[in-house]
Amino acid sequence: MALSSGDRSTAADLAALADLLAGPLLPAARGLLGCELHAGGVTVRITEVEAYAGSGGDPASHAHRGPTPRNTVMFGPAGYAYVYFTYGMHWCMNVVTGVEGEASAVLLRAGEVVDGLPTARERRPAIRRDVDLARGPARLCSALGIDREAYGAHLLGDGPVRLRPPARPVPPETVVAGPRVGVTGAHDLPWRFWLDGDPTVSAYRRHVPRIRR
Repeated sequence: MALSSGDRSTAADLAALADLLAGPLLPAARGLLGCELHAGGVTVRITEVEAYAGSGGDPASHAHRGPTPRNTVMFGPAGYAYVYFTYGMHWCMNVVTGVEGEASAVLLRAGEVVDGLPTARERRPAIRRDVDLARGPARLCSALGIDREAYGAHLLGDGPVRLRPPARPVPPETVVAGPRVGVTGAHDLPWRFWLDGDPTVSAYRRHVPRIRR
């Protein structure tokens, strides 16, 4: 794996991260906490994620009904970006995990901007507090300048969108699990993970079914 001259991660670090992502979904999701995502001149430390197991019968996953042109990358090898457009206005990004052919991915829900703060502020001019710049999956992508061009990007290489291991270890006792946010299926599964007490973690909103009139 090629590394840029300014990248502090070693080949061994990236190999360990690759092994983690290629393994079981939930440990991979927990292991993404504290990792750093670099894109568009900004670096975000990941503080909240959400796991989705399409091939495992997860009705909330985009891969639940099998491969489509939209979700094809989820069925590929681990360590690639699944980026999708939602609500006609927002981009969200997942990290593909698990074994090739069995779709699973981890949604990056929130993070802390640790480098490139002026650029992130320019992209999010309406946001008053820095802790809110990447607080939520759409805000995270906006702060990083991530859009459809990142779909299918290899995150462990030396491309424009790069995922790197944590700059410092994340103590296991600081990781909290709870139900996923805003999904209609299997919303009570405790497959959302976040760093306890971190101010950049997004607010929890339980899914409320719409009442048809």
